[in-house]
Amino acid sequence: MFKKFTNGCVTLVQKYLPDPFLFAVILTFIVLILGIFLTGQTPMAMILHWSNGFWKLLAFSMQMALVLVTGHTLANAPIVKKGLKKLASMSKTPTQAIFAVSLISAIACWINWGFGLVIGALYARQLAKQVKGVDYRLLIGAAYSGFLVWHAGISGSIPLKLATASADLATATSGVITEPISTSQTIFSSFNLIISAVIILTLPLINRAMHPEPDKVITIDPKLLEDETETAITKELTPADKMENSPILSMAMGFMGLIFIFYYFSKNGFKLNLNIVNFIFLFTGIILHGTPRRFLNAVTNAAKGTAGIILQFPFYAGIMGMMTGTSAGSPSLAAVISNAFVNISNQTTFPLFTFLSAGIVNFFVPSGGGQWAVQAPIMMPAGAQLGVPAAKTAMAIAWGDAWTNMIQPFWALPALGIAGLGARDIMGFCVIDLIYSGIIIALGLMFL
Repeated sequence: MFKKFTNGCVTLVQKYLPDPFLFAVILTFIVLILGIFLTGQTPMAMILHWSNGFWKLLAFSMQMALVLVTGHTLANAPIVKKGLKKLASMSKTPTQAIFAVSLISAIACWINWGFGLVIGALYARQLAKQVKGVDYRLLIGAAYSGFLVWHAGISGSIPLKLATASADLATATSGVITEPISTSQTIFSSFNLIISAVIILTLPLINRAMHPEPDKVITIDPKLLEDETETAITKELTPADKMENSPILSMAMGFMGLIFIFYYFSKNGFKLNLNIVNFIFLFTGIILHGTPRRFLNAVTNAAKGTAGIILQFPFYAGIMGMMTGTSAGSPSLAAVISNAFVNISNQTTFPLFTFLSAGIVNFFVPSGGGQWAVQAPIMMPAGAQLGVPAAKTAMAIAWGDAWTNMIQPFWALPALGIAGLGARDIMGFCVIDLIYSGIIIALGLMFL
């Protein structure tokens, strides 16, 4: 019955889930209409909110494009290819491959979400090359499912914001929190560690159980996953050609990058963010490819998968603008949604309803920082009034933000770009992960 239900979800998603760009367009019109009717703002006001937000994710869009390009480029370095190949060789059957990629991706995402997204997708590609009979759609979906735990991990933006002393902390929480809250009460709290551990350890079993019967498996020809091979240079090399194919410049530039990387960690400890992850991938890739020409060829090949990020992120920025925009005393749409859940909550159910409201808001504001800016001024004072610990309210927002990413294509775009798949190929499987993890998280937030 479980496989029948899974097949039903996969079929439903494949039939009705539009291309991620059209999904973003549809969400735009949904938010526009809801904003007009639920907040009382005029159509022109909503359009202005949309236009004001449209370009606000440009820096983040570039960071995400580089996550894809630098990670893909590094993975194509000969020594990394050998390492991934050796790791993939440990899985002999399709179900072992699904289990392995689910577990490694979840652990990597808990450590750092950008690192986990890339490593999971690259490991899945290598498994697809080596393990016969594995369903490629589920393999990539399983790699992406590890993203469920990112906001409960050590790179989670909300718990890290709470732990950082700043004047913005009181402003963001409407004065409820004036002193930093240690990560021992959020990331490393008993309730959060238990929820994280249960998901990390059991999600691979759920994903493994979803593997289709042999007659329903969709595989991929391993040759399609091979990157373009380099052509031998037969012409007489010009001075410019000699520089491009000389390792001297690559080693010098790479060495300069390594000096900064060691300096960064000596000053900041093991503090990862998107910029340092991309920096490590970029300069390690320069070194491991050996020559500028080989590195540039790898970058050119990797950049082909960035189209979705470049096109869609501005539309999501516009949606965020409409969700958070206010005018003439009218509340924002995000505030209306959040307040609706606050009004039906008590001390026991408040963490659950905070989690659910965050999951809904995440459809339209798929950003951890954006989620905090939208919900903290509403949920944190409401939680304090009901006697719910501030750390638990904050983590309920964080879990809700991560939860509905399973059916929101925004964060899947880098993994899909690496895999060469579309959102509808994996989201049917992710629906099952959404339902299962939602039950675990909800029970944990209410009773732990």
